Amino acid sequence: MSFNEIKQWIIGAVFGVFAVLLVILPLEGPMHLAGRVTKDLPTVPDDFVPTVRLVLFTDTHNQNDHVADAIDTSYELFDNAEPYAGVDGFFCLGDFSSVGMEGDYVRYADTLKAHVRPETKMITIHGNHELKDDNYKEYFVRNFGYDPDTVTDINGFSCIAFSGERSTTEWTFTPKSLKWLSDSIKTAEKKDDGKAIFVFQHPHPWGTVYGSSVWGDPQLNPILNGHNRVVDFSGHSHFPMNDPRSILQTTYTAVGCGAMEAFELDNNFIPGQHPDGYSPAAQMCIVEADDDGSVRLREYDLLSDTYFNDYYIDNVNKPSTYAYTYVNMFAHDTKPVFPEDTTATAYRNDGGEWVISFTEAETYFIVHEYQVTITDQKGKIIHSKNYVDDYFVIDDDNTADFRIGTDTLESGKTYNLCVVAESAYHKHSAPLNLSFTAQ
Repeated sequence: MSFNEIKQWIIGAVFGVFAVLLVILPLEGPMHLAGRVTKDLPTVPDDFVPTVRLVLFTDTHNQNDHVADAIDTSYELFDNAEPYAGVDGFFCLGDFSSVGMEGDYVRYADTLKAHVRPETKMITIHGNHELKDDNYKEYFVRNFGYDPDTVTDINGFSCIAFSGERSTTEWTFTPKSLKWLSDSIKTAEKKDDGKAIFVFQHPHPWGTVYGSSVWGDPQLNPILNGHNRVVDFSGHSHFPMNDPRSILQTTYTAVGCGAMEAFELDNNFIPGQHPDGYSPAAQMCIVEADDDGSVRLREYDLLSDTYFNDYYIDNVNKPSTYAYTYVNMFAHDTKPVFPEDTTATAYRNDGGEWVISFTEAETYFIVHEYQVTITDQKGKIIHSKNYVDDYFVIDDDNTADFRIGTDTLESGKTYNLCVVAESAYHKHSAPLNLSFTAQ
């Protein structure tokens, strides 16, 4: 084995151990224990008038039809909006390609040219999929006409777009590029105008928003920590924005921006879950801010043309007033409760699989998953599994439907179902016990 091979093996082993630690270490670090508990979560005041509006999307992975939809829909929503009209800028947070070949750049850039108006800023950054190709810088400048790391002033707001420079792997940044990010934040703070500072990069800062304990980058944490005015936006994980853990305030504000191609989730901290309905995905985040430090974040699902979250930060300059801390969000979360008229059924789908169906539980935010156990009349366990709920699919269906196999049940037989619902912050319902007959 050559020296370079040994070096790469050591690097790979170190990152492998680190990845395992990221999975098993608890998310609730010291910063997550700070903050106050408020009676209510913030609502947008009637007198809030933005002075800037940005639209963000991430992880499009060649789904340029979704990119076009995000841009066209944004114009439709805001061309005549009152009291503030228009879109001032679009930001793509990376992974617009598959493996970073220039053809992906060309097709994505052609989509932007066809849909983004000349007067609207459009800033794209690199994701790890673009960093797979050694020519990523050359492709970027040739197709977009600006540097991958750039600071753009939009209506007086500093918008820091950080692509970073690939280090030993596509997962790490060079110290030089990280210094650029740090220096850019400090320069923006020197304006001392009280406005929010917007930072955009592909990976989450580690241990912050939903998905960051696996798909986050700890290199970012010491750079962002302590900069109260920073509102940081990231993607990479594909974890949906419907989950309330996709916003977190510590000493700054971190926001995970979902995905525009497919979702990924976890199941009791185990990542890589792809439940029914995980693809397609098309979420965008609408950012509005005023000159006094207030920020509104509206999250929009393009597949259903629906707003599904609306967060309001009264003043980024006052961390003592932050409402979206882990402590406060945990306090507002509730144990799920099943409706009194909950029923369960089991039927075969067109593919011959048995599907267990029951009325969804209700909670303050979302039901994230269900612990499902099916027993026969003698008490023998027939099936037992945790299922992630399809809360990221916005529709009128109020049932939970899970495929449980082709030979699990027998038609005409009666079974017992025990189900426990679990919220985003791991609060559990009382066990629900129901009897059902397989159809």
